[in-house]
Amino acid sequence: MLKRTEESKLTSWYFEIDRRLLFFVIFLVFVGMWAMVSAGSVAAERISQPWYFFILKALPFYGIGLVTLFLSSALDKKWVLRISALNVAICLFLLLVTVFAPMSIKGSTRWVDLGFFSVMPADIMKPGFIMITAWFLATMKEKFGQSIFFNKEAWQLKRLSWVTYIAIALPALFIILKHPDLGTFLLYFTVLSTMFFIAGLPLVLIPIIVGFMGMIGVFAFFTMPHVHSRIISLFSGGSYQIKQSIQSIQHGGLLGSGDDAFIKQSLPDAHTDFIFSAIAEDSGAILACALLCIFLYVLNRLTTSALRARDPFVFYATGGAAALFGGQVSINIMSALHLFPPKGMTLPFISYGGSSFVAFCLLFGMILAIVREDKWK
Repeated sequence: MLKRTEESKLTSWYFEIDRRLLFFVIFLVFVGMWAMVSAGSVAAERISQPWYFFILKALPFYGIGLVTLFLSSALDKKWVLRISALNVAICLFLLLVTVFAPMSIKGSTRWVDLGFFSVMPADIMKPGFIMITAWFLATMKEKFGQSIFFNKEAWQLKRLSWVTYIAIALPALFIILKHPDLGTFLLYFTVLSTMFFIAGLPLVLIPIIVGFMGMIGVFAFFTMPHVHSRIISLFSGGSYQIKQSIQSIQHGGLLGSGDDAFIKQSLPDAHTDFIFSAIAEDSGAILACALLCIFLYVLNRLTTSALRARDPFVFYATGGAAALFGGQVSINIMSALHLFPPKGMTLPFISYGGSSFVAFCLLFGMILAIVREDKWK
């Protein structure tokens, strides 16, 4: 047993970390491992591979992600910012690679082939993007006061200004939209808008932001065939994927089908986009709702940490992490329930996807680190 009187880095980390948040994140990871064995096995059999094909491919990412989670949770603010800057710089370079040397999977060029595995730069950049944006907002507040959005000096061409930030962020978002990856673009835009609003952007601008997102959606509807077909499918009874997803949830009932779960065998992407449906068929609506409650609890811990933060940087970063986590969970589950067009977005810590899993482990590790430092240091 560790005692508080024992002064060591491990003891300090153990007693100062948000252990509840860490516990539930690790619990979600193990739920994801179980779901990968169940849903991943039928997905592997569909492509004539052994039942353990996907879980075997995911194991290295589980190891890397968990090590990343624990190591990053022990960092201080300076190292969090250094790693975030490196994260953004590498991912910006990889985004450029997707433009000049694209790797296409299912019609999207959002991947980069690194030899042994492929990565999605837009997914990996999320933690660094949130941390650097939070640092930028906090530094701008410190330099220009509360009115950083309408201060003329803040818009001048300087090393630290809106011009510099937009010159970096806008091309990255444009590349993501061009992949095409409308869902990830809108998720980034939503997270960015949330961070701006909690930093003081007037709430009266919300209709303008929503209107801009609507214009992007209309543009994508008429210029991107896959977006057009998915939106039409949403209002016309659903595609084959959606119908199988709904039937899978219905077949699970309240207590689950267990070994009699057979609809997920014909459910495309049961281990990724529609893993929630596979879980519901296996375990039933009661345990699926319990999983939703865990997601809500994690979201509550993030928002509570944000509201209690003393450092504006921690406030913005934790608020951005809450927006990202809540937004991605909502999109994935709403897609499975035929409430949102299928997007191909992972369920955090649950779905198969190395880039997303490692990115969320890094994000939550850094959040644990800066909240710990803000509270105890």
